[in-house]
Amino acid sequence: MKVFIVRHGQVSHNLLGIYSNENEDLNKTGVSQAIQLREKIKKINYDIIICSPLIRAKHTANIINIKNRNIIIDNRLEERNPGNLSGKLLSITNRDEYWGYDSKIKYGTSENIVDFFDRVYKFLDELKTMDYNEIIIVAHSGISKAFSGYFEGIKDGMFLDRGLKNGEIKEYEF
Repeated sequence: MKVFIVRHGQVSHNLLGIYSNENEDLNKTGVSQAIQLREKIKKINYDIIICSPLIRAKHTANIINIKNRNIIIDNRLEERNPGNLSGKLLSITNRDEYWGYDSKIKYGTSENIVDFFDRVYKFLDELKTMDYNEIIIVAHSGISKAFSGYFEGIKDGMFLDRGLKNGEIKEYEF
């Protein structure tokens, strides 16, 4: 089974460089990124799209769904919750530590990275049992980091630079 992970298009908090757990929609750039991504999706013979429940991911999924397949919403694909960091600049934290799998530093009430990865890994373990040939997953940078850990291994445990940029796609295979 081929799995294509897609990161949603840009939203305002991406542009502003802040943590956010706001359920915001794509901005103009984000819509444009999703439209460009749709061209790449044309070449994929996907069976289904599984999507984060957040508006930005659902909007991206609807734009790229060129074959008009079913879109299933799965809460396990929500972005890592920043807790009380929401609304604060990304620079308030050591980003390498925040995305360090073995980090012992706890930033406010943000979701623990190991728990976050475990949530995504359980989703992927379940996905392996499904009878599809090609699946598109529309989610977030953090989800793409967890996919990287699952398919490529934890390696040095540093995940800051292992996530997709807005409107990017990456292929994995079970």
